[in-house]
Amino acid sequence: MLEVAVIALRWLQYSGAVILLGVPLFLLYSFRDDDRPNLAWARPALIVAALVVALGSLVSLIAQTAVMAGSVTEAVKPASLSFMVSGTGLGMAMLARAIVALLAIFGLLFFRSGRALQGLAVVAGLLIAASFAWTGHAGSTEGAGRLVHVSADIIHAIAAALWLGTLVALTILLLRRAGPDDPAIHRALNGFAGLGTLAVSLLVLTGLVNSWFLVSPARVGELGTSPYGQLLIAKLLFFGLMLVFAASNRFRLTPALGSALDAADPSPSVLSDLKRSLLLETGLGLALLGIVAVMGTLPPPASL
Repeated sequence: MLEVAVIALRWLQYSGAVILLGVPLFLLYSFRDDDRPNLAWARPALIVAALVVALGSLVSLIAQTAVMAGSVTEAVKPASLSFMVSGTGLGMAMLARAIVALLAIFGLLFFRSGRALQGLAVVAGLLIAASFAWTGHAGSTEGAGRLVHVSADIIHAIAAALWLGTLVALTILLLRRAGPDDPAIHRALNGFAGLGTLAVSLLVLTGLVNSWFLVSPARVGELGTSPYGQLLIAKLLFFGLMLVFAASNRFRLTPALGSALDAADPSPSVLSDLKRSLLLETGLGLALLGIVAVMGTLPPPASL
């Protein structure tokens, strides 16, 4: 039961970090001050995301301590929690993540909205995403390759948050618009094209580095024989499906919307197709985060 709780808490923290980093970064990148659409939804969404990360990190700290101590009763004792935080990188990273998320909530609640506030959320999201490297397999890597593995894992987490967070922002924008004739939709989609390409490139490169450490080239042929390897295959399949939707959005649906806007004859079906595609891509991304959450609790092939 504790293992299931750990997985669920990992998924919640990943999801919160995705929104906290990807959404404001996308908004900063995609819109100028003089043509920004109504973004009243952004502050509440970021506050909820930061709250999920903060609470998820603190509860996860207790759950991980319980796994190590053998019971929840032992885990809530000050001595057990103190050892977890001061004696392990895992506990220290979780506490630091919670503190950063709480500071982000304070800023989001009391500072004025605008680009500076979104920049604050981006910084908090970057720190939180980076902290996952110390609560995953990269944190246990030893030797000369530790710095390379941890660095690749940090970039991997940030790139994933960038891609999935922008998907969430785009989906919200499309669902909130009254009609397909608003050029802000097309600008947002074009803005996503550049960010998406950067994120995918970084994910592929850092994924190869991580696989070198966690799978090793000699054991690639044995992927299907271990639970970790089977989940990695599923993760790659989900990633591939997301790329199919991303390519359709960029090279078919977004140009179709642009042509309709230029002709002053926007078709509701174009926007409906975009909404459906983005919802499916976002759903696949959330499912992929669930797979990653489970993989984090399993020994990789290279360690067997």
